[in-house]
Amino acid sequence: MPNFFKKPTLSSHLWVIYTLSVLLLFLIFYYEWKLGFVMASFLIASIYYSVRTEKHLINETEEYISTLSYRVKKVGEEALMEMPIGIVLFSEDYNIEWANPYMNKFFPQDTLVGESLNEISGQLIPNIKEDKEEVWVSVGEYELQTLVKKDERLLYLFDRTKQTELQNIYEHDRTVIAIIFLDNYEEITQAMDDTAKSHINSQVTSILNQWSQENGIYLKRSSQDRFFAVMNKGILSKLEKTKFEILDEVRELISDKNVPLTLSFGIGVGEASLPELGEIAQSSLDLALGRGGDQVVVKDENGKVRFYGGKTNPMEKRTRVRARVISHALKELVQDADKVIVMGHKNPDMDSIGACIGILKVAQANDKDGFIVYDPDDMNTGVHRLMDEVQENEQLWSWFITPDEAHEVVNKNTLLVVVDTHKPSLVIEEKLLNRTEHVVVIDHHRRAEEFIKDPTLVYMEPYASSTAELVTEMLEYQPKKLKLNMLESTALLAGIIVDTKSFTLRTGSRTFDAASYLRAKGADTVLVQKFMKEDLDVYVRRSQLIENAEIYRDGIAISKAESGETYGPVLIAQAADTLLTMSGIVASFVISERSDGRIGISARSLGDVNVQIIMESMDGGGHLTNAATQLDDSSIEDAADQLKEIIDEYFEGGSES
Repeated sequence: MPNFFKKPTLSSHLWVIYTLSVLLLFLIFYYEWKLGFVMASFLIASIYYSVRTEKHLINETEEYISTLSYRVKKVGEEALMEMPIGIVLFSEDYNIEWANPYMNKFFPQDTLVGESLNEISGQLIPNIKEDKEEVWVSVGEYELQTLVKKDERLLYLFDRTKQTELQNIYEHDRTVIAIIFLDNYEEITQAMDDTAKSHINSQVTSILNQWSQENGIYLKRSSQDRFFAVMNKGILSKLEKTKFEILDEVRELISDKNVPLTLSFGIGVGEASLPELGEIAQSSLDLALGRGGDQVVVKDENGKVRFYGGKTNPMEKRTRVRARVISHALKELVQDADKVIVMGHKNPDMDSIGACIGILKVAQANDKDGFIVYDPDDMNTGVHRLMDEVQENEQLWSWFITPDEAHEVVNKNTLLVVVDTHKPSLVIEEKLLNRTEHVVVIDHHRRAEEFIKDPTLVYMEPYASSTAELVTEMLEYQPKKLKLNMLESTALLAGIIVDTKSFTLRTGSRTFDAASYLRAKGADTVLVQKFMKEDLDVYVRRSQLIENAEIYRDGIAISKAESGETYGPVLIAQAADTLLTMSGIVASFVISERSDGRIGISARSLGDVNVQIIMESMDGGGHLTNAATQLDDSSIEDAADQLKEIIDEYFEGGSES
């Protein structure tokens, strides 16, 4: 108890004074008894007065302490019962034993005693068991910050509703910057007269102005093919809920005029400064264009990305100017390097191997040694047949090396060329990316969020049928001493044929031009068919997958392999391709267990369904008509349920990934 609660007594220093006074009085009596008598009278009067005063002070202090104790006790009771904080005591079984009256503000019932903590929120018990000291829960229209005292089995609940509302208002008003780009504007309008070009500009501008006014967006045209927009996060959230319907409006209007013009959005959002938001918006636009355009990319300052749109195949370019420019840039990089190393993706296909061989020829045409990285233990059947032919060609085979051998060859001045992928996690040997300062990426897939860091040169064309097509075009602009033999040109042609399903999918005029060039160099179509032959047991296993297919929604085929049966990625991809040839099927998905313990999904479509966006929602990727993913810690049934939910979201709400 504090000192002021003790009973007060006569001050000790007074007793010292009185003791000294008595001794002095005796001394005075000894020398002058009359004076001593007078002094004794004064001393007695003084002692009487002091004792009386001390007693009065003690009584007043005792009365004050009694009053103060009552007030402290009363305040404690008032604080416990009336203070604007919820207090809850709970039992070992997580049932409410007592709650102060303030809790009645949040619940209609008279008392919570005897109820489970789940009556407050289903989040409380799991978080208490996990020793969480703070939990935010929603109770009706209220947001409660809950402090947990597990040892005392005590909860303190603070009403943070107004604070949350203010935070939401702040988040709602956060600035968002967007850059809008008219895809292929220059290619489309270059042959038009001024009247037709002005008509298109007027239509697109009118649609975008109306869209901006309806949504409260500031819109400013900065060039013929580019707009600048400023909005807040609340407006962005509304646009995301509608999946950016403006993309469809522009596409439908323009398609009626038979002019394939589409929009791409790059949007920067977050707590960054305005200059940083502008850079994020530009980076988002670059990503959208790298994925083929006709879509929206929303990116925050932490690099998190959301995709919308991308429902159409990217349009083929009208000229080969970029191919020639990239080819010359690659030639200069090759000439400046001391050697060239080429690698594709894990479990390579015909396109990857063919493109690697093409880049090897680029190096040799510029008098540089080139090496192709391959893993002999990571090959599918079709590629095995190609590699068997390569091994019989001693001159070509001598340039193939394993990942371990590549580490011995590479140095800081080596040019590393990555083909048919742009994801670091998918290359044959990811460590090689950090061993050199010069990396080139050549790919035909739509750009994903994951990307090789700081490449020296990037050539990504989602409109192309295959990487082999891109490499073949570049070969045409290399030094004239370049000589392709039959096997080399056949490998490139095989990559094109496999990726286009024998020129039936993603095939443009330049695809045939590339095939024609290779055929002129001696490509053997009969040998390509030999590479593509399959074994009887593979055909039977693929037929079993097709037999298990079910129709989900209109024209969506989903096939699930039997539990315990493992299939390679090539086989399930072939099954998905076969399902797509069936009458009424517009998209197909095949799900199976893989040898590495993961669940693999291969997706195909005829173009009406963007399987890339669906697979990206499951951490995969690919093309609009050709995509795949692999799932960890999942089962076939769980993967199928997740796939169906995403398909439902795709059709009912748009195409967010």
